[in-house]
Amino acid sequence: MVKHSICIDYNSVTDITPDVRLTFYNAGHALGSAMTHLNIGNGLHNLLYTGDMKFGQTKILEKASSTFSRLETVIMESTYGSKNDILPGRKECEDLLINTVKKTLERKGKVLIPVLGVGRSQETMLIIEEAIQNGVLENVPIYVDGLVWDITAIHTAYPNFLNNIIRDRIFKNENPFSEKIFKRVGSSLERKELLEGGPCVIIATSGMLAGGSSVEYFRELADSARNSIIFTCYQGANSLGRQVKEGLTETTFNVDGREEHVHVKMEVVAIDGLTGHSDRNQLLSFINSASPSPKRILLNHGEQSKCLDLASTLYKLYHTETSAPRNLETVRLK
Repeated sequence: MVKHSICIDYNSVTDITPDVRLTFYNAGHALGSAMTHLNIGNGLHNLLYTGDMKFGQTKILEKASSTFSRLETVIMESTYGSKNDILPGRKECEDLLINTVKKTLERKGKVLIPVLGVGRSQETMLIIEEAIQNGVLENVPIYVDGLVWDITAIHTAYPNFLNNIIRDRIFKNENPFSEKIFKRVGSSLERKELLEGGPCVIIATSGMLAGGSSVEYFRELADSARNSIIFTCYQGANSLGRQVKEGLTETTFNVDGREEHVHVKMEVVAIDGLTGHSDRNQLLSFINSASPSPKRILLNHGEQSKCLDLASTLYKLYHTETSAPRNLETVRLK
């Protein structure tokens, strides 16, 4: 795939057919994520497909772009599009994360933070690093396991895609991801040593406890009330993470061919506001800020009820043609 790929910078116009021009704009969702703008028929119609997007600055990225040369139709995600998807503010979420870590360390426990490899893991690292630098948290080891370490290195290699604060720190040789508090875990022996050691924070994949080292840590830490687990990303239906989040008290693991029953006594905390998606208010704000204003809005990437809810609200607010197409439905743009 890499050999057959052509890299295009944000805001760079590229001809992809004789009458279609492509421009990528920052989507604010993950490192290098882009919204796709298509100028079709030499300007006859201009379409923006947001894909996953975040219209709000995070610890590592600037918020999604909202200014375009021309715009008629927007296809926009609606992951958090319902009236109930008003997520807590960033500061409230960061405070909850730090306070949970602080309480756990005070009772001599360990904190497990299952993460997605891209985005939420780096956000979490920076939140904790900042708290330690400001003296809010004591200086404890932060163990990083799984693909997180390699993906974080990619963030460091492409500072121009990060927000101004982190980019400037990296250019000044003050890379926050290289702080000594972060310790890489690369073997089962190292995992055993940290589990037998004192209070610490463990950041590991996968984020839904669906595999990876996070499951191994959970199995070892779950039965102690001194420990805690913090979910910072979406937990898929039927995943172990979703079950734990919803109050699972006991589960079974297959260890070397035998069943091992584990009681879940650790503190469970879920923080929804650190998502890389826009919540309802940010989605509405994006359309309100879009320049020029779109003449048509199509909603996708959300449960049907959320797509319809957001479509109804956008129509009432802006009197713009808005719809949530069903699977296989065809929409004529012009």
